[in-house]
Amino acid sequence: MIAEVMVTIVVISGIAAVLSALLNLSDALVNNYGRVKVTINKKREIEVDGGATLLSTLASEKIFVPSACGGKGSCGLCKVRVLTDIGPVFPTEITYLNKEEAESGVRLSCQIKVKKDTNIEIPEELFNIGEFKARVISLCDVTYDIKELNLMLEKDIEFKAGQYVQLIVPPYDKIRESTMRAYSISSPPFQRKVIQLLVRLVPNGAATTYIHKHMKKDEQLTILGSFGEFYLRESSADIIFVAGGSGMAPIKSIVQEMLRTGIERETYFFFGARGVADLMYTELFRRVEADHEHFHYVPALSAPEEDSDWKGDTGLITDVLDSYLTRQGDREREAYLCGSPGMIEACVNSVLKKHGVQEDMIFFDKFG
Repeated sequence: MIAEVMVTIVVISGIAAVLSALLNLSDALVNNYGRVKVTINKKREIEVDGGATLLSTLASEKIFVPSACGGKGSCGLCKVRVLTDIGPVFPTEITYLNKEEAESGVRLSCQIKVKKDTNIEIPEELFNIGEFKARVISLCDVTYDIKELNLMLEKDIEFKAGQYVQLIVPPYDKIRESTMRAYSISSPPFQRKVIQLLVRLVPNGAATTYIHKHMKKDEQLTILGSFGEFYLRESSADIIFVAGGSGMAPIKSIVQEMLRTGIERETYFFFGARGVADLMYTELFRRVEADHEHFHYVPALSAPEEDSDWKGDTGLITDVLDSYLTRQGDREREAYLCGSPGMIEACVNSVLKKHGVQEDMIFFDKFG
């Protein structure tokens, strides 16, 4: 029954996306909106050609709103508050807006077009988002389906450990236009000239296919950043990190930053993988564990290979996490989760809440 509902939702979303694209095409062919003004936060005004999406209009003025899907309407990150009446919420937006957001004028900037003078509100920090030219200095496999990508930037970038950038890859093969996707930075913030990304190959993924099969050393790219609210908070609570796959990236960045500032809080890093072939940076985290008494690395395999001689924890990462927290008893904890939506929801609802971790102490970054 759940599977049928999910299929229905996907089909409806797909139909809505197709209809939106057709309407946009028709609108572009028929209408000419001339020059229009966009007033931002009641203090900054830009004059632009009307007819483009608000997301691309702002980007043309070097104001970059987060968009993990590159403006395709499938991530829900590009929210802005529109103070001007521009009509009802579109079907392509409904999935990503709660009732309060919809009633207060929040819209997806990739789905709405600038057709008349418009007033909007965006977070002030978006004015500090930069555009960076980058050169590929290395690209290597860390597992059979995850590549480590290192980029040399033309200028320093500032970010908090755990944040992400948007990477723009060029057209190739049958992909006729540039593709923008979000990737968490896996290198530490004190390394400002070179950043590292971990990219898992997604079947038929436009950006990941390019990175895994077409990208070359010394290639020139463009990135936007930094974005995101996934970073370590200041408190005295124990730290629980949980990650799977390329969800390793922001946790790796945070841990490396902790090494610089000092690991004084009890910290547990639970990394879930299917088999030994899915593990990465094991030696790095084992060294951190050996050198810092408050840091504990707990990799767990749900289906270890029979010939792997695996001696670590086995089972789903949720079960391993539950077992550790049960043995530790009641403690004040702060949790940071990064991985698939299913893994995160299971950890939050079946484990963390059960052990008394408050919702405002749980932070997560969902990877598709």
